[in-house]
Amino acid sequence: MKIGLALSGGGARGVAHAGVIKALEEMGIKVNIISGTSAGSIVGSLYAYGYSPDDIFDIIKEVSVFRSVRPAWTWAGLLTMDGLRELLLHAMPENDFNALKMPMHIAATEIQRGEVHYFQKGELVPAIVSSCSVPAVFSPVSYNGGLYVDGGLIDNLPSKVLKDTCDYVIGSHCNPISRDFDARNLRVVIERSLLMAINANTKQSKMFCDVVIEPKNLDKFSSFEIAKAKEIFDIGYDYTRKHFKPEDFRKSSS
Repeated sequence: MKIGLALSGGGARGVAHAGVIKALEEMGIKVNIISGTSAGSIVGSLYAYGYSPDDIFDIIKEVSVFRSVRPAWTWAGLLTMDGLRELLLHAMPENDFNALKMPMHIAATEIQRGEVHYFQKGELVPAIVSSCSVPAVFSPVSYNGGLYVDGGLIDNLPSKVLKDTCDYVIGSHCNPISRDFDARNLRVVIERSLLMAINANTKQSKMFCDVVIEPKNLDKFSSFEIAKAKEIFDIGYDYTRKHFKPEDFRKSSS
């Protein structure tokens, strides 16, 4: 049976995906194809490259806001993703989808056409950076004749792209919206507004999944709290081990 794994965006919360994958491995679940948006594209690409979930955690915990972004001061955004690009190139120096050990689909939004694009071949790192570029915060990425921003705007849980080529699709969603909200500053208001907008397309994407893993308590973390990476990783791992069994990931005969 061919199993696909779709990983949502979610900023620092995306570290939970690595914990989910570790739990799936321990249950003997072998993933054959991966898709990812934003943080999910980072975790998914590193896993498809051959890194273990623990290795992925070690790499991602170094992606602090201060290390990974640089001032741009352009009309397009305040920051660039040069630091993230450098880290990814160090981890995956071949910089090509062909270097991956399993197929990978990366969702990004082509802002001029207003539609989602799924990268599957060519240069790997520009595709990941495109998928991570939150509008008005990071500069759009010009790549292969297109202008790309965060894939989460249109497809934050890219499960549909897996449906036709997989027998079973697992979704890992790390972007819950808490009912408790403190509008203490503009940043948290903008972050929550974006999460609410993204959540609409995620509901549709969940319909293409055979099972969705959605760890609880991630809503207490900001998308930028990479300092809490270990706690976020453990939540993804512990939730999956506690609430799922190997037979939950096998296609029913009915």
